[in-house]
Amino acid sequence: MPQPFHLAIPVHDLGAARGFYGGLFGCAEGRSSDEWVDFDFFGHQVVAHLDPGRKAHVHHNEVDGQDVPVPHFGVVMEWGAWHALAERLRQAATRFEIEPGIRFVGQVGEQATMFLYDPSGNALEFKAFKDPSRLFAK
Repeated sequence: MPQPFHLAIPVHDLGAARGFYGGLFGCAEGRSSDEWVDFDFFGHQVVAHLDPGRKAHVHHNEVDGQDVPVPHFGVVMEWGAWHALAERLRQAATRFEIEPGIRFVGQVGEQATMFLYDPSGNALEFKAFKDPSRLFAK
């Protein structure tokens, strides 16, 4: 695995962040304080920082016929793990911004992808390439 990234995100409520990242996704919690919580987000460090006045502002760009939220973050997963996560999220009655599906069918960048929001309005994308070597292919 490449070096893990560190990402700090604003959240309006640490309890809601714990329920979403820790409960729904099973991300282990690391260090924390009254104002922030570290999560092991698929091997990466995502830190939820309390911002009680958080107002989500998301722009959308058209990608392959879908309105993709910007900004967003997430992980590139193994194909089978992505499908298992998509099914687990469906079973949990998760509201998706963009439903799980395959994008760029038959093209170099063919990928499984899904988008959703955390309770504070941060947009997340989870994706997988059937052929991981195609991640940066043109």
